[in-house]
Amino acid sequence: MADLFEELAASFDPVLATERARANVQRVLPKRFYKVVSVEPVDGLHRVLLDGKPVRTPGRNQLAVASLRAACALEAEWAGQGEFVDPMTMPLTRLVNSAIDGVSSEIEAVKDAVAAYAGSDLTCYRAGEPPRLDERQRVTWEPVLDWVRERFGTRPVATIGVMAVAQPPQLLAAIRAALPDDAIRLAAIEQVTSLTGSVFLALALMEKRLLPDDVWLAAHVDEDWNAELWGVDSEARLRRDFRRADFDAAALLLLD
Repeated sequence: MADLFEELAASFDPVLATERARANVQRVLPKRFYKVVSVEPVDGLHRVLLDGKPVRTPGRNQLAVASLRAACALEAEWAGQGEFVDPMTMPLTRLVNSAIDGVSSEIEAVKDAVAAYAGSDLTCYRAGEPPRLDERQRVTWEPVLDWVRERFGTRPVATIGVMAVAQPPQLLAAIRAALPDDAIRLAAIEQVTSLTGSVFLALALMEKRLLPDDVWLAAHVDEDWNAELWGVDSEARLRRDFRRADFDAAALLLLD
């Protein structure tokens, strides 16, 4: 079981995880081997049990979190499995596994990676043309940049086009300082940042300035614009739904 989760553990790009899964459609999933899923307190945490035995991460750590709400959500993922156990349908378990086994031992490096997104944040790059798309971006993203200025004392630099624009060093430092030290929440904000392409949106979510649905829509202004023009194919919809499930798992941990 640990090996299976290790293979399918959520990476920075869940779309790649989807493609890897499709490439291995013949891989046999393990049958569900447990009947009862429960949660119990232990050492200030809440761990998930299968038939009374602790669930282990791929790194052989206990699957345990501080939040009872998050633990109950993990319990629901395991209880919701059918005849087979499919990690691809368990975004919260995959994210918590990653936090416990990986992020917890790389806190500073993960902070560096997340803060670096401020240098290429989605909300700072505008289309310019067509005017209606440019206006939609402005209306959606300008309030986010205004909040960043209010919160961190420096307004991000926005530009038209895709050529990189440098952000003020003091802003990058302030963004990094705002990131959580807790591995679970840091893994969550890392995932939101990766999925949205915006650490500013991720921080606005963490600090409850924006609701999850608002963050998700703000991250997909361009994609939704293209969908309105050309429609959405079934594969694109599946990919987006998968990403949304990962986003919702991260939002649950971030807002708990």
